[in-house]
Parts: sequence; C-alpha cells; structure tokens
Amino acid sequence: MKKHKICIVGSGLTGLISALVLSKKGIDVDLIAEEDKSKPKDLRVTAISEKNLEFLKFSLKNINSKLFYPVKKINLFFESNNQIKNFLNFDENKNLMFFFENKIAKEHLIKLIKKSKIKVQKKTIKSVDFQQNRVFTKTSSKKYDLIILCLGSNSLIYQNIIGNREIKKSYKEHSITCSVRHKIKNLGAKQFFLKEGPLAILPYKDNKFSIVWSIDSSFFIKNEKNFVSYLKSKLSILLKTKKINLGNIQNYPLKLLLKRNYYKRNVLILGDGLHVVHPLAGQGFNLILRDIKKLAELISSNLRLGLPIKDSNIPKDFLENRKPENLLIGLGIDTTRKFFKNNKYLDPIKENILNNFSKYKILKKITKRVANLGLN
Repeated sequence: MKKHKICIVGSGLTGLISALVLSKKGIDVDLIAEEDKSKPKDLRVTAISEKNLEFLKFSLKNINSKLFYPVKKINLFFESNNQIKNFLNFDENKNLMFFFENKIAKEHLIKLIKKSKIKVQKKTIKSVDFQQNRVFTKTSSKKYDLIILCLGSNSLIYQNIIGNREIKKSYKEHSITCSVRHKIKNLGAKQFFLKEGPLAILPYKDNKFSIVWSIDSSFFIKNEKNFVSYLKSKLSILLKTKKINLGNIQNYPLKLLLKRNYYKRNVLILGDGLHVVHPLAGQGFNLILRDIKKLAELISSNLRLGLPIKDSNIPKDFLENRKPENLLIGLGIDTTRKFFKNNKYLDPIKENILNNFSKYKILKKITKRVANLGLN
C-alpha cells in the first residue's frame, strides 16, 4: 500500500513539533529546515497550558518533562495613581501553567527529530506548485500529498494562498524580553498592567524568570541607551528587591495578524503564518498547539477510514474547526490590550471594575478554563 507523504517547511517550534507529531501517524514526513544563521538565538520564554502539555507528552512519549517549569500561583496587578494594586489571584494546589525556554526546547526537539524517521533537508524553499502539490528548492523538487508551511508571519509564499484576506495591524509597540536572576522564594507568575504597557514575570527556574514588557516603540527608542538601568529600577520597585541581575535584552516589534484563509488545495499554513497575537495573555503558542492537535486528529480520522490525505477535506475541516477560536481569542486579547491602555476618561470606570473583579468567581473560573482549554 502506498504511504502518505507530507512535507513540513520550517524549522521553528511549530515545524519541529508538527513533524514529530505527524510522523507518529505512520506517515512519511519530510522536514525542510532552512536555518537563518544571521538571526540571534531566541531568548524568549513561552507559556504552555496544562492541557497542551498533556498533548505534547501523549504525542511525543520521549519529550523531556524537565523542560517545563510548573507554576501554581499567578497574580495580576494594575497601576493607578502611581500605585500598584493587586486585582486578581490564582493560587492553587495544582499546576496552572508551565514555562519553557525557546532555545532549549528547540535543541531538544531537534535531537528527537534526529532519532526519528523524519527526513530532514537543509535547503531553501523557492516556491510551491499548488496544482501539482510540489515543493521546489534551489536544487530539487518533490511531490507530496499534503504540504504544511510553518514559515513565520512574513513569508511571501503565503500571498499565493490567502492574498489580502487577513486582519492585520501594527501595534507600534515593542516586546522587550530578557532573563533575570533572583533570590525570591515562591515567586510565581505575575502580570503587571503598567502605564508604559503590560509587563509579565515568567519563572522558568527556581532562581530565574523572564520578563515580557510590551511598550510603545517611541518610548523604547527614546530610552534604548539607558533601558537596562530603567528596567532594573522598575523591576526592583515591582518586586521589592534590588537583588536581581539582568541578562541580554532582546526586542521584537508587535503586531496583530489573523488569517481568514488557511489553505489552498493541498497546501496548509500553520503557526505564526496563521495568527500572531499580543503577548499579554500568553496564548499565542497555545493556539498553535491546539491547531497542531486538531490537524493530527483529522489526519488520524482519514487514516482510520482508509481515506487518502491528498485532495481530502482535511484542510477545509481544519479551517472550519480552528478559525473561530483563533479569531475570537486573537480579537479578545486585542480588546483586553485596549482596555488596559491609559485613558483619562475611562480609567475611573476601569479601576472600579478591576477593584471588584475578584468578587465575581464565575469570571475567575472562566478565565482559568479558557487559558487552559481554549474555547472548545
């Protein structure tokens, strides 16, 4: 019986995880892993929900659980009249969320790829033939039953699939991230909604956390030369300690990107090419994992029924299942960002809402459920 052949293009976290998950389905998987050596190492730390970690552990039996740092306490604060006020707390006996270092996780996934039957091609993709289901590189071309593009958000190849069918806007903000050494016991995760922008504390070791601070690009550019001392001073005030040491700082421009079309014939987009959302809720990577899980389920269903992958309803069913949640959560996070932006007319109303937020237990329960399970 002829084996199904899938090509995954892209060697980021999305491409690596997709290749490993789908290779477990008894499918021939080729991974075109183009490395951009000019890019600096990714120093970011990423949040993953308990349910999504269960999916990874189930799908990739040999994944190292020690990569994921558990957190049982999450505190939310907002700034008002130069005061930092706590408006919501999650303090439980079970793990609420996990954090991992992107570069360490990627190195581990590459090791798993090398031990698998996945065929890795370190080549540069030139184009995709949508009629012939063929991927062209600089030196060769090959046909596949399904082609999955995990090329990030800026690939020009996507234009042949979606055209201009997308929701897109620049936030005119930069996300500032760096690693911080500390000696604070039971730190937990924290989200501060400050006048400059939302700042998250993401612990990934007992003595280390990462910060993700989303601030206006103009403010960052104006203060870039002295930003290390500015950030250290801000963290010292927020955490009430001066015993912190900052690592190298990286910054990324922020935008909202939500595709309206996910595929063309047998070519499907995954990852940042489908959706890029504001980092304040830590949901970007969780949406990607739910996408991968749904795609794996649809492929498994076809295989069980003895149906082909090529020219199947898999891309269409994937779009119909995942698009509503991706749009709703992406736009919901965008609305949350707007809510917490400084506005002298709305700030008194906002403060009253936040001061009473913890009284509504149902809202707290819904917030925790959506963060873990999404909208399904």
